[in-house]
Amino acid sequence: MDSRTPSSHASRSAADQTSTQTTPTIWLENVHKTYDLGEIQVHALRGVSLEIYPGEFVAVMGASGSGKSTLMNILGCLDRPSRGKYLLDGKDVSGLTKDELAAIRSRKIGFVFQQFNLLPRTSALENVELPTIYAGIPVEERDERARDALNRVGLAERAGHYPSQLSGGQQQRVAIARALVNSPSLLLADEPTGNLDSRTSVEIMEILQGLNDEHGLTVVIVTHEPDIARYAKRAIEFRDGRLRKDVAIQDRLIAKEVLPNLPALDEEDLGPPANAASTDSNNGGAPHQE
Repeated sequence: MDSRTPSSHASRSAADQTSTQTTPTIWLENVHKTYDLGEIQVHALRGVSLEIYPGEFVAVMGASGSGKSTLMNILGCLDRPSRGKYLLDGKDVSGLTKDELAAIRSRKIGFVFQQFNLLPRTSALENVELPTIYAGIPVEERDERARDALNRVGLAERAGHYPSQLSGGQQQRVAIARALVNSPSLLLADEPTGNLDSRTSVEIMEILQGLNDEHGLTVVIVTHEPDIARYAKRAIEFRDGRLRKDVAIQDRLIAKEVLPNLPALDEEDLGPPANAASTDSNNGGAPHQE
């Protein structure tokens, strides 16, 4: 990374000059988020302003408690700012109701999580179909969309397999397919490689880079791993609820070039991880909010 890049709205110079697009996918202005915990107020975000344009690939970094998870919840329309504005594809979503936010999530945002969040007794194809059900997609379209999404992540032949029959990397591919099935304008990935070995992590980044580079999908990932952040085009760093650094990635890693130099996995490494979690979310794969 090149920390010399100005931290204020560096989005206009990052990611191959995507600012030629007139409308940012993400536009935050002076966003604050405060949580009331009894008599204590926790300031999770303190005046964050940020622009992310169509076709950018942004890595969000920061220590635990820095505000990055709160930011992702707001970007994903899972939470609302206490103050400030959030425009998604030019629409102000800051003050929408829960039902309106759910509709936005269903149409515009795909979610990928560290824990995969697949239904354990449901096939890969049926897991991918779930967001189409909640979006009201006609029955005849659901199967076609789900199969196409699985094909895009290289799992067409695994459509009938259950999560327990898939490796961790394959489960994450299913989760990515599920995030893509409603053709979102924004893909949010929270620690998408956190449960994966090094080689499988690069394979997942290859998929995300392909979606971004070849299909123009706007991708935002949270990661605590600097090596993973180097697959993005831009990195932003949070500290104490504030955006402290916003830089273009220098010497970006290209996953398809890195993979041939990594050792192949042994057969015993290909089984699913024991901590793969499941959910019956109705938010297109987003977790329930407590």
